[in-house]
Amino acid sequence: MLKEFKEFISRGNVVDLAVGVIIGGAFGKIVTSLVNDILMPVIGVILGGIDFSNLAITIGKATITYGMFLQNIIDFLIIAFCIFIFVKAINKLSNLTKKENKEETKQEVVETELSVLKEIREELKNNKKTTKAKSKTKAKQL
Repeated sequence: MLKEFKEFISRGNVVDLAVGVIIGGAFGKIVTSLVNDILMPVIGVILGGIDFSNLAITIGKATITYGMFLQNIIDFLIIAFCIFIFVKAINKLSNLTKKENKEETKQEVVETELSVLKEIREELKNNKKTTKAKSKTKAKQL
């Protein structure tokens, strides 16, 4: 079991996943700071000085802090949008690389086909000359 665990941990996928989680956590902190420290104060001013984090309703002895809920929804939407833009950019770069590789492959195929066609042309010319020479020799013999 220990050997299997060691093989599992040493796979690249687990390490990639761990790196992704760590970077994702750090990215989440950056976006949360962006939302809390920059965007929410601006949104609050636009909406007339409303501070979302303090919005709450008290029902009996229970306090429902729906302002924090709204804040978390905005955090989520901004993080999701940032990740969407990031993934879209990576996909675009990946597609450009694939297109370049396809174009290079096409060019190599065209060059190979041209060289083969040139060889066939030369071979046909040589065969034609050989056939004419044989025909002349036979004609002289007759």
